[in-house]
Amino acid sequence: MLPVLTLAQSFPSKPIRVIVPAAPGSTMDSLPRMLGVRLQEIFGQPVVVENRPGANNVIGSDYVAKSPPDGHTLVITTPSSHIVALYLTKKLPYDPRTDFTPVTAVADPLTVLAVHPSVPANTTAEFVALLKKNPGKYAYGSPGVGSVFHLMGELLTMTAGVDIIHVPYKGTAPAVADTMTGQVQFVFSAVNNVLPQMKAGKLKVLAVLTPQRFAPLPDIPSVAEALPGYERPSSWYAFFGPAGMPPAVTARISSEIAKQVHAPEMKAKLEGMGLAVIGNTPQEFSAMFLGGFSVYERVIKAAGIQPE
Repeated sequence: MLPVLTLAQSFPSKPIRVIVPAAPGSTMDSLPRMLGVRLQEIFGQPVVVENRPGANNVIGSDYVAKSPPDGHTLVITTPSSHIVALYLTKKLPYDPRTDFTPVTAVADPLTVLAVHPSVPANTTAEFVALLKKNPGKYAYGSPGVGSVFHLMGELLTMTAGVDIIHVPYKGTAPAVADTMTGQVQFVFSAVNNVLPQMKAGKLKVLAVLTPQRFAPLPDIPSVAEALPGYERPSSWYAFFGPAGMPPAVTARISSEIAKQVHAPEMKAKLEGMGLAVIGNTPQEFSAMFLGGFSVYERVIKAAGIQPE
């Protein structure tokens, strides 16, 4: 055990680079910057956050897949580049199942089902009943075809047996904005994008798409209560390294990140951003990650979404 222990203790030997495959200012960009301050103190090396956006997080992820597997280059990303892209990108330059080392999932960006105030339904059950009585009349917005929020709508179609219209937008903000004006009647969105509108009475939030209620929003039912059988596709902000990272180094990075996200002050800050803290081990995250493929594949195939 001595060589493995020595390896973990000698890491890092140079600055750690965290690639964010999205533009600055997003939650995915904020997380490594928040964590990096503490990790620099712990590791005694700079933690440098570098943005490499493009192609639904694929460009930055590919860069990390082709980096040395020594733990000094990581990517923080979402299922868009590491699950959905496998099915919807014709020439994906990597296989997310084999070309990366899962490190840890930081948090789950909680998603809610929100409707325009004029929609005559105050619960998910009432809303589903309304959709069934009015096939093809209610539309929802998403950030684009193949996005997680699009697939959540397709899953609603499959689970509840309803006929709804998907309206793709170029981003979450316009989809939420058009729901507030009634151009579309409902939206699936991260809770932090709709909470201010909910408090202002501009949107009604019917459910949180989680197995249990979210503690900071105890009055909003979970989707498990509201629509049994609805298995939301897995969603996370997570760290990966290139394939072949030493297990001892992977375990140390994972452990230090988990300690930080579970610390009371950091946990409260993340929950205030609408994130449910995870901070799991590499083994736990690997099981979570690989287990998500079947759900996404089933929804994508059932919806007939074609790769681009």
